[in-house]
Amino acid sequence: MMLLSWNTTNQCNLYCDHCYRDAGAKVEDELKTDEAKNLIDEAFAAGFRIMIFSGGEPLLRPDLLELIAYASQRGLRPVVGSNGTLLTPELARELKRAGALAVGISLDSLEPVRHDRLRRKEGAWEQAVAGMQACLTVGLPFQVHTTVFDWNQDELEKITDLAVEIGARAHHFFFLVPTGRAANIEEETLRSEAYENTLKRILEKQRQVNIELKPTCAPHFMRIAKEAGVALRYSRGCLAGIAYCIISPRGDVQPCAYLNIPVGNVREKPFSRIWQESEVFRTLRTQNYGGSCGRCGYKKICGGCRARAWYYYGDYMAEEPWCLHQERKGMHFGQS
Repeated sequence: MMLLSWNTTNQCNLYCDHCYRDAGAKVEDELKTDEAKNLIDEAFAAGFRIMIFSGGEPLLRPDLLELIAYASQRGLRPVVGSNGTLLTPELARELKRAGALAVGISLDSLEPVRHDRLRRKEGAWEQAVAGMQACLTVGLPFQVHTTVFDWNQDELEKITDLAVEIGARAHHFFFLVPTGRAANIEEETLRSEAYENTLKRILEKQRQVNIELKPTCAPHFMRIAKEAGVALRYSRGCLAGIAYCIISPRGDVQPCAYLNIPVGNVREKPFSRIWQESEVFRTLRTQNYGGSCGRCGYKKICGGCRARAWYYYGDYMAEEPWCLHQERKGMHFGQS
């Protein structure tokens, strides 16, 4: 099923160190309500069925409930990606009533001080957990989102335990990609061996819990699961330009949140045509990757991270730079 993510606004009440959108202040000329509704129409026409309302912080957008309701009426499945700090039981109830099917809430450590330091706001951890409890109170499904760094990799399973305890439906792990403000902390990303070992730990943890654990921006997980004989509900790692893309607050379309290559603007060309006609999207769909990714037997289910290839090599079709599988085969030519 194809997913479309829309950064509803650049405005945010936090200023997180790793924000790919460099969110904070609202930018001029963000899509207006009628333009957003047209985007929703175009997304449905293009075959998308899940629409992620993210940001910035989407809860700061005044017409968010109206747009979620419109998306639901048009046949899309609306979900919200939030830092959780603004969620109250009343707002969670309104989101559910509007048609939101789930909310993803960020939590990056079991230690509030570490989470708050990353998010640049004291009390953000407690507010995020309160947001989860607000969703639970009104019966709005929620999942926990954790960005993986070198400094929190050892506590991921414990965060999963908290997610289970608090009533989350899933725990998704977002492996750091150096884009936006995250480029300033590139050294905190996991390299090949730690990357591989962490994915194996997540797979092992999945055997122990009954909520979904899903690594994102970590397409190697598909290979690791296949080698372990574990069936997953999804069939491919990197979806950029194939079954996923993202739209900025101003309407710029790009292959994924971390692959900052604008391929068109929905104000200038209908989104459905951009999705069908973009040369970048067409190239990504060929899966004719360079280097070790092009020779790998898992490329159809993994695909490597196209955003990391872009950051490290300036070529979004180049090999994934942090692949232990290829290094062991002597096929890797990237950084180490």
